[in-house]
Amino acid sequence: MRAIPVYVSVALAVFVVSLDAQDPYAVRLDPVIEQVVRDEKIPGLAVGIVQNGRLVYSRGFGVTKLGQPNPVTPETLFHMASITKPFVATAVMQLVEQRKVDLDAPVAKYVPYFRLDDPRYTSITVRQMLTHTSGMPDVKDYLWNKPEYDDGALERYVRSLADKKLRFDPGTKFAYSNMAYEVLGDLVAKVSRVSVEDYVDEHILKPLSMTSSTLLIKNADPSKLAAGHSMGRNKIPKVVEFYPYNRAHTPSSDLLSIVVDMARWAMANMNRGELDGHRILQSPTYDVMWKAYTPPGRNTPPAGIGWFLSQFDGEQSVLHDGQDDGFITMLEMIPARKFALLFMANCDYVSEKLYMRIVETAGPLSK
Repeated sequence: MRAIPVYVSVALAVFVVSLDAQDPYAVRLDPVIEQVVRDEKIPGLAVGIVQNGRLVYSRGFGVTKLGQPNPVTPETLFHMASITKPFVATAVMQLVEQRKVDLDAPVAKYVPYFRLDDPRYTSITVRQMLTHTSGMPDVKDYLWNKPEYDDGALERYVRSLADKKLRFDPGTKFAYSNMAYEVLGDLVAKVSRVSVEDYVDEHILKPLSMTSSTLLIKNADPSKLAAGHSMGRNKIPKVVEFYPYNRAHTPSSDLLSIVVDMARWAMANMNRGELDGHRILQSPTYDVMWKAYTPPGRNTPPAGIGWFLSQFDGEQSVLHDGQDDGFITMLEMIPARKFALLFMANCDYVSEKLYMRIVETAGPLSK
């Protein structure tokens, strides 16, 4: 076990919320998570498990910000990073269901000022952007140090892409592209005639009663917001200099959410679009979204629409993770078992070991 500074050790007290001490998840998971959190010097972590339509495990570990006493709880707001993308993909698919968007139409049909310095861009389809097969390059600098907060930030970003070139012919390969999702977010805005933030709030977050979640940081409760951390000199965690938020990159990265809300998101998707009498997608749409459009890569499972697809103990799993400055997040669902696991860390150096230990410990209980 690596040495850990005293101030971090004190911060890693576990915050318990509404859990029976004999709960099988608590009994098995708590010591495992506590040990890894100590070993990896994780400032704060929230973990949730959904089973059979209920949030059966929700715990917070550590603090929202080093040097301050506020504990992480299931109500702590985390920057969700790329877990934002399935929400944008869902928004696009809602517009597809309404026949306002055709998956195989060119993106430029809906965002007429979208263009690249590459004639092949005119053939990029909505489906290709959703599945990371468009050939679009990726974002190199999110300018977290120069955030834009106004309504025009996203359109300005999309217009700024006119000097970019494609990486390959659209539809021929897989290459993960945050940039493509920024364009998709602008497509949602142009087709719906409201900002992508307002669209997701009105048509996804509110219907699912995800009352603490938002794509707009100005709408977040600052008292619940976790700070991001990176590993500093001498292996001592430090608060990131710039919080990862910029409305130019909202569709790929800016969702803020809590364990309780993300559990509702998982339930709705595992119910194929319905929760508590509210429907966000028609059931057949999931056959389109949870279909593999790419072969597995060296480090990447097959891509669906807005999600990645894998296998867990013989069953299909549907997942997405996220990582930005100061944060790492993960959501994995096993729809056939109505089981989902999610975690949110307020640091960007969590190793795969943590997630795998949680999976190994919780997995047998999912049956």
